[in-house]
Amino acid sequence: MVEITWLGHATVQLKLATGEVLILDPWTDGNPAYPKGHKIERVDGILISHGHFDHIHDAVPLAKRFSPKVVAIYETAHWLETKGVVNTSAMNKGGSQMVGPVKVTMVHAVHSCGIIDDGKIIYGGEACGYVLRLPNNRCIYFAGDTNVFTDMELIRELYRPELAFLPIGDLFTMSPHEASMAAKLLNVKRIIPTHFGTFPPLVGTPEQLATLLKTDMPDTEVWPLTPGEPVEW
Repeated sequence: MVEITWLGHATVQLKLATGEVLILDPWTDGNPAYPKGHKIERVDGILISHGHFDHIHDAVPLAKRFSPKVVAIYETAHWLETKGVVNTSAMNKGGSQMVGPVKVTMVHAVHSCGIIDDGKIIYGGEACGYVLRLPNNRCIYFAGDTNVFTDMELIRELYRPELAFLPIGDLFTMSPHEASMAAKLLNVKRIIPTHFGTFPPLVGTPEQLATLLKTDMPDTEVWPLTPGEPVEW
């Protein structure tokens, strides 16, 4: 069992049955969708999909506060080190490593990865997604920010994820239209939508995705979460 708490936008908190806490794409300070009053009390691992501010904004302060293992693609990990993060664990696509008891595999994403630093955009490597293999062997796919791509079939064949976090907001990521195709390629049982509604241009909704999947994938559940309210999976 894992306790999942969506913290708004693309930020996710996972609490394992053994107590470890992972934070994915941390954006808390200034995130309009971050749940009021929610306090992060423990962080054992941080996973960063790419260097855009809405996915990396609070990686440095959280890393300095809790000293977790911080996983990112090589170039982003190096940038974090220049900001004083000492426990980075760089990797690249196709590689795997353990973050506590979770096996983390970095996979492809179709997106950009510039990091804003002192008013300039610097190279942050490439955007990525993650496959997380839990201690009970259940598998989660965290897509980060991406468009649909046909190699999602490979993610399905290699890792067999049961749950996927997919962005649906449109403009900067997939809309529900593209996300419905991603769901078909992945053939997952449940989808938690992310990256929607935070700002007015992010117009995609979970209801639109559910409608698109109703005919072709009636057994796939679109599982919209409320920021700050934990669920068990």
